[in-house]
Amino acid sequence: MKKRMIIMLVAVGLVFGALYGFQAFKATMIKQALASLRDPPQTVATMEASVTPWQTSVKAVGSVRAEEGADLALESSGIVSQLTFKSGDEVKEGQLLLQLRADQETANLEALKATADINAITLKRDQEQLKIHAVSQATVDSDTANLKKALAQVAEQQAVVDKKALRAPFSGRLGIRSVDLGQYVSAGTSVVTLQSLDPIFIDFYLPQQALADIRAGQKVKAKVDTYPGDAFEGTITAISPKVDSSSRNVQVRAEFANADHRLVPGMFATVDIQVGSPADLVTLPQTAITANPYGDIVFVVEKKEGSATGLAVRQVFVKTGEARGDQIAITSGVKAGEQVVVAGQMKLHNGSQVSVNNAVLPADNPAPTIVDR
Repeated sequence: MKKRMIIMLVAVGLVFGALYGFQAFKATMIKQALASLRDPPQTVATMEASVTPWQTSVKAVGSVRAEEGADLALESSGIVSQLTFKSGDEVKEGQLLLQLRADQETANLEALKATADINAITLKRDQEQLKIHAVSQATVDSDTANLKKALAQVAEQQAVVDKKALRAPFSGRLGIRSVDLGQYVSAGTSVVTLQSLDPIFIDFYLPQQALADIRAGQKVKAKVDTYPGDAFEGTITAISPKVDSSSRNVQVRAEFANADHRLVPGMFATVDIQVGSPADLVTLPQTAITANPYGDIVFVVEKKEGSATGLAVRQVFVKTGEARGDQIAITSGVKAGEQVVVAGQMKLHNGSQVSVNNAVLPADNPAPTIVDR
């Protein structure tokens, strides 16, 4: 009986020993398998953080408008009897552009002028007669009143005749006319637009915080999509004395020389105003910045013993400043001379092993040029 008990206990011990040994063997194998699954080195491109001169600027969008601009229209109705301009003409102030038929009005004007002439002659004759007491002072006073009335009627009729003509109120370039010879035109009908193009203005809005950095006489640069490679230089001429209470923005106007008439009213423009003094800041390509719910981060490459490549990355939170072309200013978090990952960081985390391949690097141009294809 005791012999059977001993055999059974030995058998149970062997079974439990085998189970323990199997579990230990399995744990060892899992550990080795997990060690073999460690992240392999990721291939990245890096660039050295460098210090470059940086000029702070304020950017805005605005619209081009003429120094003087108007849609010309007539004050009276009538049939067009004369057109003295062509679409797109350059005209001078006071130049006749259009004449309506005014035969009746002109005839009435001549009749009133004749009446005024008669009254003037009568007054002169009675004034001579008054000297020899041939007429009374009352007669001369009546003649004077009649002459003034006649001259007023002449001036009134002259105004009616003048309203039959359309003249350029200022010098500039005409647009495309919208009436033809012989056409009946109602009062208020737009005939043609007239725009004075040199100089020309760009109106734009800036946040109220920018008021401390801008002033009249300050230089600005503007670009329009029509000429992507050109920058137009101008000067701030006016700053609104009132901040818009709904947007908290202030309106600013800059004046630009426009002798070649490349800027025309209605164009969309981007404006760049340089403020403050140049400063030396650490810059990186914008591709180096990775968005994070807790802030912007970059990966700094460092030497690490035990790594397959001898290199690993360290995740760093950074504060960024203004962007300029392909570059962005780093105000804190990265020091000049550190190697920063600029491409391939999507699979990285803090401590990842990396291998560097800089055969292809992202653009790092502070003023990239747009190439038309």
